[in-house]
Amino acid sequence: MPLPRTQTTFVSPIVESRRWVAGADFPPDRPLLNVSQAAPAEAPPQGLRQALADAALNDVNAHLYGPVLGNGPLRQALARQMSRHYQADVKPEQVGITSGCNQAFAAAIAALCGEVDEVIIPVPWYFNHKMWLDMAGVAAVPLHVGEGMLPDPAEAEALITERTRAIVLVTPNNPCGVEYPAGLVQAFFTLARNRGLALIVDETYRDFDSRTGAPHGLFRMPDWDATLIHLYSFSKAYRLTGHRVGALAASSDRLFEMEKFLDTVTICPSQLGQAGALWGIENLQDWLAGERQEILDRRLAIEEGFPVLAEMGWKLLGCGAYFAYVEHPFDQTSEEIARRLVDEASILMLPGSMFMPAGAPDGARQFRIAFANVDREGIRTLFDRLAAFNP
Repeated sequence: MPLPRTQTTFVSPIVESRRWVAGADFPPDRPLLNVSQAAPAEAPPQGLRQALADAALNDVNAHLYGPVLGNGPLRQALARQMSRHYQADVKPEQVGITSGCNQAFAAAIAALCGEVDEVIIPVPWYFNHKMWLDMAGVAAVPLHVGEGMLPDPAEAEALITERTRAIVLVTPNNPCGVEYPAGLVQAFFTLARNRGLALIVDETYRDFDSRTGAPHGLFRMPDWDATLIHLYSFSKAYRLTGHRVGALAASSDRLFEMEKFLDTVTICPSQLGQAGALWGIENLQDWLAGERQEILDRRLAIEEGFPVLAEMGWKLLGCGAYFAYVEHPFDQTSEEIARRLVDEASILMLPGSMFMPAGAPDGARQFRIAFANVDREGIRTLFDRLAAFNP
């Protein structure tokens, strides 16, 4: 008999890595450095928290079911924000609100794919994307990245079959951190459009892109919504991780299909989360610009400090947004080293094998460093500990 779908995929790396430190006792002079998960560790700004409190106390609708695709004011505000950011014309009816960006991805796959269909996904991949494809009965076709940790449209085209329904891109990338050039994203759009596929572009980390202006021109393409499904998250921008508010942009026909999925899972996005996201869009753009500069400074700290590791044989393969992706110089696998780093260096860091197909040799050589939660001093401490580590 076929296995239940949850048994066909792996344990979330975040869940698994937390088990490595559960009950561990770290020395007072060497506290744990947790660079495993990319998420804000602080509460939202005071004004946003006050808006959440006001909504909870004074708005009856904050406690009731709302529209499946999200509240009208938030959809309108996000459409305006996207139109400004991408220098395009995005309409509210092309935007939907979801219970986090992971749910936006799940809804897109539900609307696109049937049993044993295929989706092309660059490797290293975002592990939750692979997990959902497994649980949806959709085959994830790995597209191994090349120079600069970038995928190649020609190699993607060679993987297309009659069962292919979509190509997935994440930019700035998770886990590699790299920002995909506008021309590369455009080339994937053209490939998808010419072959009758959807292009799913996850820009969860768009607010921390080092480039100014629109990172690509997809929203300016005629009939963009016949090909593009765009994903976004409010979690990173406004520190709303616990409120689970994401978004997607697509054609009204595709949103109609996604609405069926969303209605059966959460019925509607969190009302309080939506109130927070709307207040953030309307009031926190200057604050968010400061958050972006802080993340860009931490990226610079990674790049400036990496020579101490390069001298030991480490390689910096990618860096940007919340992540650095590195190659280690040791004979042991990255998973073996990751477990030892917890015990011997008080570092929790995810091995590249958690972002790869089982047995992929590159995964045994690589790590993801999620640096958004460590300041410059923490990054210096991380590199000092890694440089001193010798298995």
